[in-house]
Amino acid sequence: MDIDKLFSDKKYLENEVNFFITKKHIMKISNNPELVNSHIKKARHNLEFFKLNKEYSKFNDWLIVTLYYSLYHSALALITNKNYSSKNHYATIIVLIKEYAITRNEVKLMDELLISKEDAELYTNLKDDRHDASYATNIKFTEELIKDYENKVLDFVNKTEELIHG
Repeated sequence: MDIDKLFSDKKYLENEVNFFITKKHIMKISNNPELVNSHIKKARHNLEFFKLNKEYSKFNDWLIVTLYYSLYHSALALITNKNYSSKNHYATIIVLIKEYAITRNEVKLMDELLISKEDAELYTNLKDDRHDASYATNIKFTEELIKDYENKVLDFVNKTEELIHG
């Protein structure tokens, strides 16, 4: 996934969105605050599971999976809040960028309130690590990486709640 291109080339972004709409991986839905809140609750639920199990470094692969799904449910809350549903992880990040991304000039005004390129990169990096954690047989994740992801995911979940509930 070329995050830089998705942020810098609006035509490319629109083409990607339209592709996933055509494939029915992205759909417009009715306003559904209950579903938005359910995704946030699920994100928090996954973070609680993470907190209860993070001392067991023997299972760092599952900690990565748990953090990813916390992040993913936050992303689903955000796109649901804009009346979209997604059946594809890549499509979800595209809708996030389309609906929440801001320009570099706007960053100066609203630095922490909208989805940044770094948030999108977190999503894709953690998605890749989640895949490795789920399917590879020899992947070990360091405690430092786990801690870094934990902080970033918690920030993202908090940002999600701020964007939705103000």
